Amino acid sequence: METCDALIIGGGPAGSSCARELRRHGLDVMIMDKASFPRDKVCAGWITPPVVEALRLDTEDYRQKNVLQPITAFRTGMIDGDEQETHYPATVSYGIRRCEFDDYLLQRSGARLLQEQSLDSVERRGSGWLVNDAITTPLIIGAGGHFCPVARFMGANIGASEPAVTAKEIEFEMSPAQRDACRVRSDTPELYFCRDMKGYGWCFRKGNFLNIGLGREGSQRLPQHLQNFCEFLKQRGRIPNDIPDKFHGHAYLLYGHSVRKQIDDGMLLVGDAAGLAYPQSGEGIRPAVESALMAAATIIEARGDYRRQRLQPYASRLTARFGAAAAPGGVGPAFLRNFLAGKLLGNKWFTRHVVLNRWFLHTHQSAMQNA
Repeated sequence: METCDALIIGGGPAGSSCARELRRHGLDVMIMDKASFPRDKVCAGWITPPVVEALRLDTEDYRQKNVLQPITAFRTGMIDGDEQETHYPATVSYGIRRCEFDDYLLQRSGARLLQEQSLDSVERRGSGWLVNDAITTPLIIGAGGHFCPVARFMGANIGASEPAVTAKEIEFEMSPAQRDACRVRSDTPELYFCRDMKGYGWCFRKGNFLNIGLGREGSQRLPQHLQNFCEFLKQRGRIPNDIPDKFHGHAYLLYGHSVRKQIDDGMLLVGDAAGLAYPQSGEGIRPAVESALMAAATIIEARGDYRRQRLQPYASRLTARFGAAAAPGGVGPAFLRNFLAGKLLGNKWFTRHVVLNRWFLHTHQSAMQNA
């Protein structure tokens, strides 16, 4: 029988960040994941400087073997509409490949790793848990994304009443001919919004790799929206005509749109498992990392007493950091949507200061400081 101070289900940025912080404070941590790392992950793939700071990421060490693409501009517009570019005097974000990024964070976490193992059973045993009839622990942390089994165990009605965003994405290494035909610049991700403002598509070049995807609220007609988006990119000459067609799917909850319970006796959720993606952009890496650090701080303060009331400060920290619940229904505030579609996305000031700085880069929010 194995024992640990905390068992984390999910080895992505939320799980590995929480594990590393707990290990720094002397806890024995295990991470269980059904995948074997490195593994592919559906994501556009960029991180802002506050994420780098919160992670204490050694960028020089990271870029030795991994893609870390500086971003200094964005190309934005409506699908089938006009486009514009917004330039910045310095790096405002970094392109990463999630297969590399997640594996790097996991390996440096210092946790004991249980890869290619799924969470099959959880039983209450006194003040702790028996997991898979093989592991005992006083605390289980759900970091397994939207479909996290810990969230399901805590009562989440996954795939039923939850208003999830669904996305399809592909990332592939371009051939020399494809590189020549691709007009997307590595320092300039491209974002194109759906006419109803209920989603957007992206196109992002990272050296020889190209990432294309589209996400929308709900799954209705997502394949058709994606096909239209790809045709739009090809017609504008942005991407090669012969891109692969095996796009991969993903789902996540926007913060404030879900009703998932974040804490319970001996359990808590972090990252996408807790439904923390930013409601304006759907970006989830920064909320994943920050929620993991908040969870770790709460766990350390609890000093081994993981009753619900002792974990309550975690929920309070989430509200203080990310704000109150948001109104569902698309990219940006609902009352602006129709006006945005016709007017504001063509306005350079609004695009820079609201769409990019506030919705996507969150420059108004300082980096999270951890002990």
